[in-house]
Amino acid sequence: MSTTIRPLVIGHRGASGYRPEHTRAAYELAFTLGADAVEPDIVATRDGVLVLRHENEISGTTNVAEHPEFADRRTSKTIDGDAITGWFTEDFTWDELSTLRARERLPEVRQASTTHNDGSPILRLSDLLEIVDQHPEAARRPLKIVAEIKHASYFASIGLPLDELFARDVREWATADNLIIESFEQSVLHRIRDRGIPGQLVFLLESSGAPSDLIAQHGSKARSYADHLSDEGLAQLAREVDGISVDKKMLMLKDLAGNLTGTNDLVDRAHAAGLLVFCWTLRAENRFLPKNLRSSKQPEQHGDWLAEFRTLMDSGLDGVFADQPDLAVTARG
Repeated sequence: MSTTIRPLVIGHRGASGYRPEHTRAAYELAFTLGADAVEPDIVATRDGVLVLRHENEISGTTNVAEHPEFADRRTSKTIDGDAITGWFTEDFTWDELSTLRARERLPEVRQASTTHNDGSPILRLSDLLEIVDQHPEAARRPLKIVAEIKHASYFASIGLPLDELFARDVREWATADNLIIESFEQSVLHRIRDRGIPGQLVFLLESSGAPSDLIAQHGSKARSYADHLSDEGLAQLAREVDGISVDKKMLMLKDLAGNLTGTNDLVDRAHAAGLLVFCWTLRAENRFLPKNLRSSKQPEQHGDWLAEFRTLMDSGLDGVFADQPDLAVTARG
């Protein structure tokens, strides 16, 4: 990694602990609070514009349901094996999506953030590139984007190849130092690299199941995420990507009561194979903390986030995704 500061603090969808995710305010605040990078989730519109949303289904993060002119767009689809009902970015043009406004995805936990509902439009990837370049922090330190490519196999199946669209948008902007590209589907990472886009490639892994692109290709015989994390699997990954990114729970050791007691050897094993290791997502609220680090039974209150963050960072992680990037910077310091 080009910086000697470890771990890299990545604003998860911006500073999503304080502002509705994937909004200009969230991204700008993340850098102001000290994040080294921000993470956009990237999906596509019907006319091939890359937009920043947690998922291509947008009813939980926008006010689309309150637009009567789009009522007939509500539909059901199967995305990567999951049946989902709602409104999907690929059924809208960019001009149509630009009329929507963003909302807090976790209102029950982040009530303060809901005061910013309906105040910000959806952003395009191109908008975020400008935000990074124009942020005052960019004059003081290098700023990065960690771009997550979402549902690549699905989008390719409907004629929206995300690798091609992503390469189009970042070709003039990307360098080896300002871009990291991640996905739960390794194949799209390779296609992006084959298109000559610089930057590190990071393979996202779940705690169960198998990658969607491998399921599409091999069905029930697809290699599981667990297979990728064996010593043999890590050695193979090191020949194919620069790093891995895992759910923080995949690093934690807990007792039978659900109390955090330490971390396992995954980071050490991955480093031994030659891989960078990232984890997601550091969040301060009780709802997201191990039982022994919760401050009360109120899920929205902050618990002993510092103990969790430092326990994870002490495992030797190269990067962490954080909803409250200022707290992750504090823990790192």
